[in-house]
Amino acid sequence: MKVLVTGTAGFIGAALAKRLLARGDEVIGIDNLNSYYDVQLKKDRLSRLNSINGFTDIRCNLEDKPAIDNVFKTYKPNRVVNLAAQAGVRYSLQNPQAYIDSNITGFLNILEGCRHFGTENLVYASSSSVYGANTAMPFSTQQNVDHPLSLYAASKKASELMAHTYSHLFNIPTTGLRFFTVYGPWGRPDMSPIIFTRKILAGEPIDVFNYGKHRRDFTYVDDIVEGVIRSLDQIALANPVWNGDQPDPATAKSPYRLYNIGSNHPVELLHFIEVLETCLGKKAVKNLLPMQPGDVPNTYAEVDALIADVGYKPNTSIEVGIENFVKWYRDYYKV
Repeated sequence: MKVLVTGTAGFIGAALAKRLLARGDEVIGIDNLNSYYDVQLKKDRLSRLNSINGFTDIRCNLEDKPAIDNVFKTYKPNRVVNLAAQAGVRYSLQNPQAYIDSNITGFLNILEGCRHFGTENLVYASSSSVYGANTAMPFSTQQNVDHPLSLYAASKKASELMAHTYSHLFNIPTTGLRFFTVYGPWGRPDMSPIIFTRKILAGEPIDVFNYGKHRRDFTYVDDIVEGVIRSLDQIALANPVWNGDQPDPATAKSPYRLYNIGSNHPVELLHFIEVLETCLGKKAVKNLLPMQPGDVPNTYAEVDALIADVGYKPNTSIEVGIENFVKWYRDYYKV
């Protein structure tokens, strides 16, 4: 297939593009290489892709509609995976406009491209953040998600609503994937695994929010990629028994689907740190702090629908995942 992937210099996007290329797909990659975090890391991810036949590297912003339209018109992708987004819960308190530009205006341009250029299937990244103030565990796509706790979460919820509208109006198959705390090699330096690792090795204290008591459904990047590929290969279908009197939030009368992709095994942050300490062979100095604005205490993915529909459940243990991450970190940063 010819697949358009946005965010190919990003953590998940680069890993996905590499897998697609390895199986023989042609990948048209879009990224703007913004400076939200280390641009050199993004360039190094791209350099691994540029050495593989079948990869096209395009530099543009999602919110640049003429540029996005031109990509669709020129390359005519069969399918699209939209991973590009302004990420980060805490950063959304500092720069909210970036989330509107990329996650809403940018996603609208992707939807319009799919509408006007005959895309077979659109898969897009949502987030576990949409569950917001929900407390019933595990988080299920059957739950209402109308109480986001950050603008980042609100922008991802908006993406799901926009996708449903385009599926309904224009019969575009769309699948939204709610990712749960992704980690692994080539990860983002603004996330805790790299922050903790750098500081532990340097003998500096690490900030541990909520006193390390919150739990996260840490999900290894290869498991995320596998879920994305299976969703890309299985085009969303309309739910023939969908009923507006008892609406199923995860399906529709149109070709629309929502899935969680998480490990289905929440881990307390203090335990995550313990495993990291073991892999590094060094203890952390912990600066225990209260919960930060916009954070949620726990995440826990229910993945029954993912198993039933695409036949997959993430299965990488945190011990294996962190060990792989630490090996990559030492190699990449020459530590």
